[in-house]
Amino acid sequence: MRLRWSGEFAQLKEEGRRMAKGCLAGNWMEKPGRGGEALRLGVITPKSIGSAPERARARRLLRESFRLHQRELKRPLTLVLIARASIAGKDFAAVERDYLNLMRQANLLVKEANP
Repeated sequence: MRLRWSGEFAQLKEEGRRMAKGCLAGNWMEKPGRGGEALRLGVITPKSIGSAPERARARRLLRESFRLHQRELKRPLTLVLIARASIAGKDFAAVERDYLNLMRQANLLVKEANP
């Protein structure tokens, strides 16, 4: 499920936590409780990244990183990924590495049974 309304982004910016790592920044808020609540994601790509095709590519890279690793994240969680200007020209492996480093540092990944 995606965040779509500006009010949702604003609330997360005010009430949530924020951290930056590499080519992206993240705002997130953990919701109390467990169960069937899904993860929610929003992606922001500012014009400082470049042209529309470059911003669209950045959005695709961030969404794909999230999609591949969403089962490793704590639930329920609302997350906004913000691309930084340094994402321009990066390949998927570099973006994925920055994404995973951010999630680890923010302690948003579920602990593995066998480290």
